[in-house]
Amino acid sequence: MSQPPQPRRHARPGVALVVRSLLELLVIAIFVVTFVLQPIRIPTRSMVPTLHVGDMVLGNKQAFAQEGVWAWVFPRRTVQRGDVAVFRFPPDPKVDLIKRVVGLPGDRIRLRDGRVLVNGKPLAERYAYYAPAPFNSFRDDFPTLRELDPNVDPQWWQQMRTSIHGAEITVPQDSYFMLGDNRNESEDSRYWGFVPSGELVAQPVLVYLSPDSGDSSSVGQRLRELRRGFHTLN
Repeated sequence: MSQPPQPRRHARPGVALVVRSLLELLVIAIFVVTFVLQPIRIPTRSMVPTLHVGDMVLGNKQAFAQEGVWAWVFPRRTVQRGDVAVFRFPPDPKVDLIKRVVGLPGDRIRLRDGRVLVNGKPLAERYAYYAPAPFNSFRDDFPTLRELDPNVDPQWWQQMRTSIHGAEITVPQDSYFMLGDNRNESEDSRYWGFVPSGELVAQPVLVYLSPDSGDSSSVGQRLRELRRGFHTLN
């Protein structure tokens, strides 16, 4: 009596195939992190309300790339006033910071009562936040050499003397003036100077993990503020 046909058992993938798949994923992940995306954790309140402490952000490392083998694959975009950028901290290039571009090369910058004027005109900044704080002449009426703030980088204090013309400070060519959105709690270009264009690292494009993840409207609003700059001069 013939036996009924037995169901065929599918062979399980071998260990070698599994290891190969994992290695392929690892290579792709290394490529993406090395050349395309950079994960960034926000450590301070300097970019509130756009970015909160503990936010995990992905930055596009090719957004501001000036040269390199991948420049033809990821075309470089022009830096615009209002962009949020990751860059190497001028006094310590091993540290990355994240701030907003307020001054472009050649711009004349001044602050009066904490409000930014660019080339003599007020800058419309819907993203800027002013936490309650006592008046500080260096921070709020920048630039000034009348009073030295203890948080100012000494080399920048000397450089300011050659960068101030009248009541304004002029951004050099191939450099940018950066400010945190949380103006009264941010140590930025007011305290350590201009950021050379070659020190721009990435442009944040996505908040992928946030302490406020339960409030989707809050995260959504901050994503919109992150992706667009407000370049209007009143």
